[in-house]
Amino acid sequence: MSLPPVERQLIVFDFDWSLADQDSDRWVFEVLAPKLRKRMKELKKDVQWTDLVAQHLQELHKLGATREEIEDTLRIMPFHPAMVRGTSALKSRGKATFFCLSNANIVFITTILKSKGLENLFDEIVTNPAEWDPSGLLKLRRRIDPSGPQHECKIGCSPNMCKGDELDAFLERHGPDFDRIVYVGDGSNDLCPVLRLRKQDAVFCRRFRGLYNLIKPYEEEGRLRCQVRYWTGAWEAEALLDEL
Repeated sequence: MSLPPVERQLIVFDFDWSLADQDSDRWVFEVLAPKLRKRMKELKKDVQWTDLVAQHLQELHKLGATREEIEDTLRIMPFHPAMVRGTSALKSRGKATFFCLSNANIVFITTILKSKGLENLFDEIVTNPAEWDPSGLLKLRRRIDPSGPQHECKIGCSPNMCKGDELDAFLERHGPDFDRIVYVGDGSNDLCPVLRLRKQDAVFCRRFRGLYNLIKPYEEEGRLRCQVRYWTGAWEAEALLDEL
């Protein structure tokens, strides 16, 4: 059943494996330094992910990888044309605010978006901060500084960011209430914001990834307030976006 038309809606996108068809953190190392990628996989359980990526960006820099090589690698990362079409068409209809909520980083996201002609898609991007230093090192850090106050999420968000808290903060900044929120996500850290959605809202959940496995029991047991739509390929997500 199609969602009813509304005047004011918020479209929230996770980035990796939701908007893009790959994980940007992993992709850079898989292309430029597979040995570092292998070590990241081995250390993942012991080191917070954003810290791990930051450490290995330093290692990548020591190996001689340049800013230009990293940017070129990001530009060729898989990104389905159907997702470009679907988001661009919805944006052009003028009744949607776009918000990116991601555990990647601002440099990776903006570089990829620009390469697809989507640099003006999002009204706001909330992610981990990063910047290039003069030597070409990409310096990455957590959105929530580990030395300061931490979030209190009990759902399972990563220490660097509670996506549920970030969604609530966005809604406070951009009131009044949206008639509908549509959340497009795939990962386990997307569960927290999805659980905060209302009955008139919807989640577009990518099948067979972390969010799919977590959300099914909530849906089957009637513990999920929002509506659920599932998709696997970007062409299916495009069809869902075309209904909005």
